[in-house]
Amino acid sequence: MAFWKAIDRLEGGLASVGAGLCLFLIMMITVIGVLGRYLLGMDLIPGGYNMIERMLFPLLVFWAVPLGHRQGTFPRFDILADRMSPGWARAVAVLVLTVEIVIFAVLLWYLWQFAWDAAQSARQMQIGTRLWPVWPVMLMMPLAFALMLLEMVRLWWQALAGRPAGNDDVQESG
Repeated sequence: MAFWKAIDRLEGGLASVGAGLCLFLIMMITVIGVLGRYLLGMDLIPGGYNMIERMLFPLLVFWAVPLGHRQGTFPRFDILADRMSPGWARAVAVLVLTVEIVIFAVLLWYLWQFAWDAAQSARQMQIGTRLWPVWPVMLMMPLAFALMLLEMVRLWWQALAGRPAGNDDVQESG
């Protein structure tokens, strides 16, 4: 129980603080860029577009997706499962979760290799006139996929045990 509460706090912090801060910075950079361009005729934040596109937006997405996955806010196609008997619905849930786990495990493997190579080579990108390290942003991709994979394994285990898929192991944060 304490493990799942810690994971929930981690995901909540990444989503609310990390992704929220990224969204705020995206809005500020955009507003300042537009004001500078159209009122002053100059670029007030050189490389602002690259900052948003290559740093802030990926961080926003990869910090928010695990919590969205845990809370079940993504669209689901469950019309068939609702019409099946409980035994068949459980079997379908186990099968679907097994396929998801395999796909996400393969993706996590390749994302980890990609991010690790970026960290090893100290990958950088040009923003404005300077080079910024981009590898810390890339390390957030495997973290997000690992958190989602962890949730899928939890749901898979619940489906195997015949318990309804829910957040009963985790206290809702908020």
